[in-house]
This record gives sequence, C-alpha cells and structure tokens, in this order.
Amino acid sequence: MKDAFGLPQSLLVLGGTSEIALATARRLVVRRARTVWLAGRPSPALESAATELRALGADVHTVAFDALDPESHEAVLGKVFAEGDIDMVLLAFGILGDQAHDERDAVAAVRVAQTNYTGAVSAGLASARALQAQGHGSLVVLSSVAGERARRANFIYGSSKAGLDTFAQGLGDALHGTGVHVMVVRPGFVRSRMTAGLEEAPLATTPEAVATAIELGLRRRSETVWVPGVLRVVMSVLRHVPRGVFRRLAL
Repeated sequence: MKDAFGLPQSLLVLGGTSEIALATARRLVVRRARTVWLAGRPSPALESAATELRALGADVHTVAFDALDPESHEAVLGKVFAEGDIDMVLLAFGILGDQAHDERDAVAAVRVAQTNYTGAVSAGLASARALQAQGHGSLVVLSSVAGERARRANFIYGSSKAGLDTFAQGLGDALHGTGVHVMVVRPGFVRSRMTAGLEEAPLATTPEAVATAIELGLRRRSETVWVPGVLRVVMSVLRHVPRGVFRRLAL
C-alpha cells in the first residue's frame, strides 16, 4: 500500500531501461519504495538498472517484456501481480523514431506507432485490470507535449503520443471511483539518450526533473502533470494558433 504521503512502496516499470523511469524509481526508492519490478527486453542495460536500484536498498526483480508483443502482456503482468500488490505501474516505454527516414519507410513508421500507442494500449489495459482487481494503485503514463499538436518535424512520433494521451485520459475517467488513479505526464524536450544529437528545444528538461514532477503529482493525486509546468500555458496558446501561422513557426 502507499505510504501516508501517497507514494508507492511497490513499483512496476514497463520500459525498465527508460532514463525517466529509472530517475523516478531512484527517487521513489530513496523516499519509501522497497519493491521494484523492471520490465523490458532482457539486456545488460536492464540488469545494470536493477543493480543500481538494489544498491539503494530496494528489492529489485526483472521480467521480460516486449511492447511489440501484446499477446504476452496479460501473462507478464499477471506474473508480477501474483507476487504481491503493486502500488504503482509506470508506463515508460517508447521510441522517438527518425522522422525523415520514417516518412520514406512505412514499416519503420508503423513500428513507432505500434510501440508508442498499440503496445501502450495493451499494457495499459492489462495494468488497469490488475490494479482494479487489487482495489488500489496508480497508473502513471509518460506522454509528451509532442502529442498536443502535430508538428512537421515529428508528426509520426507526435501522433502516436496524441493517441496515447487520449487513451490514458479516457482510461482515467473509466477508472474513476474504483480506487485506481491514472496520471498522464507530459514532458517537453528531455535531455536523454533518446534525444542525443537533436537540436535542443526551448524549455528543455531532464529525467530527474520529470521524476520530481511525478513524485509531486503522486502526492497531489494529479491527473495531468506538465514538465516544466510553464508548458501548460505555452501549449494552451499554441493549440489555438491558426494552422497557416503554426505551419510557419520554427518549432
């Protein structure tokens, strides 16, 4: 069960090598979390992440998970939840893709959509059912401001995040009153391995800053978290800029 501050004592990370997820796990372990499950494709990076969290005092387990294999999601999650209650599921997997390349390669573009949206729908629903069955818990979904409005520079990735964001909001409404809390996190440009080599956008943030915002959101039981918070205002303006004008903006 969560502690008196609304923070989880047990955590399942779907996308166990995500830098944002690991920054969040480190922060929560330092606070109170004692059991962590890292779900991802078996790799040295996944084992390294587990070792790092164990060094902080957590009881850490790894489990094989593939976002592109939705038929396996129910069984994978069932295995984890069978070991005991999970206070929080962090849905953190996703790929950025390469817009210029993916526009010319439909298979690559579909892989972005299948990973970021289709896989997330499957894992999100399976997580929601498991959390609802135990009667409590939070599902935290890493979305992106890229899903707020299509941009020429990354509309394939952005469209997948737009779908994920809408799905997560609707899932939160569906679970309202069940004891399960859904929180959507919308970071801006995050300095990480995924964005290495890209031109940094204004209001860029870090995995650690996103982790801090997630902790605060859990304490407040927020439904939507923007990182940094000023993006909420920025995007509310950009959302209403006429399309012809928006198309010419250097975003």
